[in-house]
Amino acid sequence: MYNEEAVSTTCKGKIDSLLGLGGYMDSLLKEECVACRADSPKILEEEIAQLLPAIPQWTFDIENPIQKLSREFRFENFSDALDFTNAIGKLAEIAGHHPRIVTEWGRVSVAWWTHKIRGLHRNDFIMAAKTDEAFVVSKIGHGSTAERN
Repeated sequence: MYNEEAVSTTCKGKIDSLLGLGGYMDSLLKEECVACRADSPKILEEEIAQLLPAIPQWTFDIENPIQKLSREFRFENFSDALDFTNAIGKLAEIAGHHPRIVTEWGRVSVAWWTHKIRGLHRNDFIMAAKTDEAFVVSKIGHGSTAERN
């Protein structure tokens, strides 16, 4: 996640351009995760349909029958993939919301869902957007070593 005050206008413009910021994506990046309990409601299908366009490279999956958001990020080497994995880990710790992360040579797979409710919550969309932002920041930080997928 980038700090707007620490990033130059040019760099912030590049991040915004790469992310396609605007609308729901911009809104999601400004939001923080809220604490969930086991009785918190899952996000409604109408909300999913409304929020998915804000994170267009994420896929909506159903796995054992839990709804999840998933995406694979590609890198030119293991070191960059590991740096990105650690950045997502830091975001997760700050938010108190943790994904499944699989790190391999040249790729990182991330899946978000809310474990307590065994499905999707708005928090998952917020964290997917913040993961995209972290990816773009890592791409800028490593030159062009990360590929958009």
